[in-house]
Amino acid sequence: MTRLVRPDAVLVQAVIAGALSFAHLHDLAEAAGQHGWKAWAYPVSVDLLLVAAWHRLRTLRDAGEPSRSAWAWFAVALVASLGANVATAGLLDLGDVPDWLRILVAGWPALAFLGGTLLAHGPTSPSDPEPAAAPAAVPAPVVEQETEPGVQVVSAPAPVAPGSVPAPAVTAPPALVAHAQKIAADHRARTGSVIDTETLRARLGVPHPLAKAIAAQLA
Repeated sequence: MTRLVRPDAVLVQAVIAGALSFAHLHDLAEAAGQHGWKAWAYPVSVDLLLVAAWHRLRTLRDAGEPSRSAWAWFAVALVASLGANVATAGLLDLGDVPDWLRILVAGWPALAFLGGTLLAHGPTSPSDPEPAAAPAAVPAPVVEQETEPGVQVVSAPAPVAPGSVPAPAVTAPPALVAHAQKIAADHRARTGSVIDTETLRARLGVPHPLAKAIAAQLA
C-alpha cells in the first residue's frame, strides 16, 4: 500500500527561510574577503551556534538552572544571521565593504568556537540526591531454653540496632533461683568456698548465660 506524502507547510517554509539565510551569509562573507570554501563555512558556523544555543537553553530551563549565558550566545548568533540578511538587502555596497565589517567577519570563527565550547561544556549543577532511609531496628527473636523438667526460661526480646549483635536479657524463674541457693549453701558447707559459675551450671543443668545470671543474683 503506497503512502501519500503530504508536504508540511511549516517545514517547507523553514527550508526556504534557511536556504535564503544561508545564501545571504555566504554572500556577505565572500564580499568581506572570505572566498572559496571559507565563504560556505560561515553560514554553517552561524546556524550551528544558533542551534547549540537553543538546545542548551532548553536543557537549562528544564533543569531549573540559570540560562543567561545560553540566551547571550543565542542572541549573538541571531544578530549575525539577521545582520547578514539586512546587509545584503541593498543597504550595503557589497563591492566596497567597510573595514569594521571585514574585521567582524574575520573574527567570527574565534567567537563561534568560544561560544560553542562554553555551550557544550558549561557546568550544570546536579540534583541533590535524596538521603537514604535508615534501616529499621530488627527485634531479637524470643529464645526458649529447657532446663529442669517443668522449668522453661524465656529470654526477653530486645531491639537490635543496625550493624550490632543482639544481646538477649536472661531472666531466671524464682523457683530456679531458690533451688540454686540450696545448691550453693550445700557447696559452701562441704568445701568452705563460694560455688563458681561453671560448677553451678553443671549442678543445675542450664546453659552458661542462665547460670551466669543466677550466680550474679546469688552474689
